[in-house]
Amino acid sequence: MGGFEMPKALVLHQYFHPDDVVSAQQYADLCLGLKDRGWDVKVMPCNRGCRDESLEHPMKEIWNGIEIRRIWRPAFRQASQPGRILNSIWMLMAWSMAALRHRTDVVIIGTDPIFAVLAAIPWRFMRPGALIFHWCFDLHPEAAVADGIFTAGNPVLRVARWLLRAAYRCCDLVGSIGNCMSRRLRLYDSKMPIEIYTPWALLEPVASLRTDPQLRREVFGDAKLALMYSGNFGRAHAFDEILALARELRDQGARFAFSVRGNRCQALKEAVTAEDTNIAFVDFAPQDQLEQRLSAADIHVVSLREEFCGTVVPSKFQGSIASGRPILFAGPPESSVGQWIQEFGLGWIITKSNIQEVAAKLLQWKSEVATREAHNEHCFQIYRKHFSKDAILNRLDAALKENLSLHRHPSR
Repeated sequence: MGGFEMPKALVLHQYFHPDDVVSAQQYADLCLGLKDRGWDVKVMPCNRGCRDESLEHPMKEIWNGIEIRRIWRPAFRQASQPGRILNSIWMLMAWSMAALRHRTDVVIIGTDPIFAVLAAIPWRFMRPGALIFHWCFDLHPEAAVADGIFTAGNPVLRVARWLLRAAYRCCDLVGSIGNCMSRRLRLYDSKMPIEIYTPWALLEPVASLRTDPQLRREVFGDAKLALMYSGNFGRAHAFDEILALARELRDQGARFAFSVRGNRCQALKEAVTAEDTNIAFVDFAPQDQLEQRLSAADIHVVSLREEFCGTVVPSKFQGSIASGRPILFAGPPESSVGQWIQEFGLGWIITKSNIQEVAAKLLQWKSEVATREAHNEHCFQIYRKHFSKDAILNRLDAALKENLSLHRHPSR
């Protein structure tokens, strides 16, 4: 590090501990992980709760050695499109002004609020000595185009992409969460310095989870094959192929359980008919009961609509294999989740054309006890080696320190 005993990192992300939104928990883990690896960490979130804007957190506090300097923000509704845009403008302005007052070695910019990476422009201009790292969880405006909010040729998008191209070029390092996202990012700049840093599971069991028989009966009854979708179910998630597979397996002892929340939950529930007797909805599991809930299933279900490929990467993938369970993925085979499943042998990909084939494979897998147990352990070990929090944070810590040294001493 060339004499930098305690490098300083400033983290810009809209939500942070104690908010329970997934990205806030991920960034809390990130900050704690960097502190444990020798960094002096400060974070600048907003003072509002994500799901309850009336909730206000203290403006200044120290949490587990992390300095939190919150930005006061009006109670614009994050769940509404106008509110998201206003929140983004407000936070970008506040972070831009913060560049005048705060010195740091590294600026870490998240993707909440939307277009947060634009903060790289004022920080590059006002603090040219700082290393800028952008960790991209969601790609905008591409996600809005995939969702049909904007058409691809919209003039507003042309302006947004021009600004984003400038922002990405201000970054010294960009982190994506999958190859499919990296491909989309390189459309802004083919020479963009991109590395993949996947989000880790919020719960990391020390071993492959053992099934709780009582909870399994409560959720799945006497099902021979138990499949669970647990987590957010939003605009990026698909369900047509999942329901088709459930219907194919209806009389084969298979049961599907959905423990979900999000803005497509109602559409999912309306698509389930009275004849779908092997499909159930269960309450969303609180954090302290999530590990038990995950253990009840034989297979975890993950989904992604094709048009969203590369704009998001479902984080349920990591949580599922961390628990020692294989994946049933309803989504594009060329997506990152699809590639990981094929590369590491972590489960099955279901498409409109292979429903019967996948149904047969699932029934065979369930009937072979030794194969199933070995597969569960394989999924767990792949998570520990390639996707765990320590694996990702060790790589990121090393990359930031190496890039900071090169940034300070470019002739080396």
